[in-house]
Amino acid sequence: MGNYIIDKKNMIFKSQEALEPIQKVIDDADKALHDSSRRMQDSPIGEVLGGVAGAGAGAAAGFAGLYFGGSVVGLSAAGITSGLAAAGALVGGGMAAGIAVLAAPAVVLGAAGVGVASYMKEQELRKAKELIYKNAIAKQNAILKALQEERDADKGRIEYLTTLNIMLQEAIKQLKHDLGIE
Repeated sequence: MGNYIIDKKNMIFKSQEALEPIQKVIDDADKALHDSSRRMQDSPIGEVLGGVAGAGAGAAAGFAGLYFGGSVVGLSAAGITSGLAAAGALVGGGMAAGIAVLAAPAVVLGAAGVGVASYMKEQELRKAKELIYKNAIAKQNAILKALQEERDADKGRIEYLTTLNIMLQEAIKQLKHDLGIE
């Protein structure tokens, strides 16, 4: 596809939840296509319109560094101060520097965990947008075909199918924006 919108503030659909109204329209269009007696009053369409693991591993690494790092092994006062001093000595400091040294794995792994989770979530959102985009196009084409085949249907049915078409058309336009499709 094109230049996918990465910056959330420029996205129309910023989350999976934001795609739910489009999925409801697609589902309603599917029902309309399978039941020619279905009309607007049978549809919830009006309601649709109106309507981090890395930090844990890092903390464990810091705790293990504190526990095993000093000259006195253990979590007694002597063990803790010894461990902090030994960790601080790694960067030319004392116990206070040792706190930063032992906290670093939690911070680094936590940030990495958040980064990985964010990337994975973004990839899932992109795939969801692509799937819903394809489904919306397919349903819109089917609705257009139904409008041609049912051109002699009553006004309520034509109005319902036309409304679904308009809603799908707008959803496709907005998804094209987020997916970077010209």
